[in-house]
Amino acid sequence: MTIYDTFKNRTAQALPKLAPAELKRIQRFGTLVCFKDGERLFEAGLTYFGMYVVLKGAIRISRYDGLGNSSVITEHTHGEFAGEISQLAGAPTLVNGHAVGDVEALMLSVEGLRALIIAEAELGERIVRAFILRRVEQIDSKDGGLVLVATPGHPRLHALQGWLTSNGLPHRVLNPASDGQARALCEHYQPTAEDWPLAVCPNGDVKKNPSVVDLGRCLGTLPPLNPDDVWDVIVVGAGPAGLATAVYAASEGLSVLVLETRAYGGQAAASARIENYLGFPTGISGGALAGRAFVQSQKFGVKMAIPAPAGRLLCDTYPLQVEMCGSLTLLQGRTVVLSCGARYRRPSLANLRQFEGKGVYYWASPLEAGLCASEEVILVGGGNSAGQAAVYLSAHAAKVHMLIRKDSLVSTMSSYLIERIAATPNIELHVESEIVALEGSDEEGLQQVRVRDNRSQLETDYDICRIFLFIGADPNTGWLGDCGVQVDDKGFILTGYDAPGGEGRAALETSVPGVFAIGDVRANSTKRVAAAVGEGAAVVSQIHGFLARRG
Repeated sequence: MTIYDTFKNRTAQALPKLAPAELKRIQRFGTLVCFKDGERLFEAGLTYFGMYVVLKGAIRISRYDGLGNSSVITEHTHGEFAGEISQLAGAPTLVNGHAVGDVEALMLSVEGLRALIIAEAELGERIVRAFILRRVEQIDSKDGGLVLVATPGHPRLHALQGWLTSNGLPHRVLNPASDGQARALCEHYQPTAEDWPLAVCPNGDVKKNPSVVDLGRCLGTLPPLNPDDVWDVIVVGAGPAGLATAVYAASEGLSVLVLETRAYGGQAAASARIENYLGFPTGISGGALAGRAFVQSQKFGVKMAIPAPAGRLLCDTYPLQVEMCGSLTLLQGRTVVLSCGARYRRPSLANLRQFEGKGVYYWASPLEAGLCASEEVILVGGGNSAGQAAVYLSAHAAKVHMLIRKDSLVSTMSSYLIERIAATPNIELHVESEIVALEGSDEEGLQQVRVRDNRSQLETDYDICRIFLFIGADPNTGWLGDCGVQVDDKGFILTGYDAPGGEGRAALETSVPGVFAIGDVRANSTKRVAAAVGEGAAVVSQIHGFLARRG
């Protein structure tokens, strides 16, 4: 198959035309609506809907950003439909839609769209595939969605871009020194040094030095949450374990809310390639696996809130309550599943935080890889995640210095990765070595790294400005103190027979009835994606059992 054939096939999947019989089957899920020529059906950043199916006329779809830039993507004609992942996720659309001629269409709400996808499996598959491909095109084109305005290398820019990229959100960056629109925006708002970067939401709102919470609200990833709602399951953490719980629980009719601090997929999403996950013989990136699971969760109606860190778990009432971090909002759940994983471990270097995002990174995505093109970099860590990152970065960096404290990788890394690292000429393994000092400035970022060989005690300075830390993680359980969930001496959550008074308790239930723990945060868990997904699926039957006993 030629590249042209591949492109043509992909376009056909992104813009499928439904047959008359399929249009007839869809009718029961939607409402007939009519629009005059030129009338706007939906507006970027403001309009919520599920899907429009064209019966007469056409809908012109245009990219649009808050700066007023607009360009036509396509026109949906008879038998075609308008919508993409934003609609499936219940977020505002990222594009504009206008009627071309007099238009008749079936309008499906988000609930109607999900009902259609579940009831009509083959048709639902085609719709979801089209939505995914349309989102991919939006990300690739960078002509819609959020606009960030900042000078290259601004310390806050990388963090915001990383969050947007990790959550699959289209965006672009404009430099006011070279872009007229960005310059005009700055002249109008007169940002001070503390106001950078600027963010322009799809609806035109401008945020000065926004937090990821600000971005989540303007893009719809952080929807309003009603404290009066009582969820069957509140899942804390959207890594592989949490996503699996969400998908299985929602597919079995339970109402599910997922609270995630940073991005769906958790630390697994940072893996450049997972090669030992069942069913993917050529491997799959952690980001791609997480993205598929996220879409799957939306298909079944899971409510996802990102970024939404949990601050406290309150267990002295029923339903159980989760307090949002930095807020007095209490969310109610009949059960709570803790899949909150772990926090990245930091080495004890005095000025480490000074260079985070300015030369120090805890994951290796395409965003970071682009920063270190043709440079030498240092990567610290000897686990599978470190090995995957080293191999991935070696395709971009001139050289990867890989530092480990042990004398070999044998006890910490899968053999296939050890062999690949040994076969990669621009990866140099430094055993029994560690970073002892970082040098640089706030303006320039990291400039030099001092490494000590613990065998000879020889210290060497490297003029390197990018280091990647993969030295493990500590359990994210410090926020559970008010609930009394029992943990082991390392802070991992005890479940089943391991928890005090564990006789008769479900295998994944904690010391608090109705509170379950799965994945990396659970004591004695297997730190593998497949194991996390397995626990996420297994806990759902235990949730059903608990709810049945409660009546």
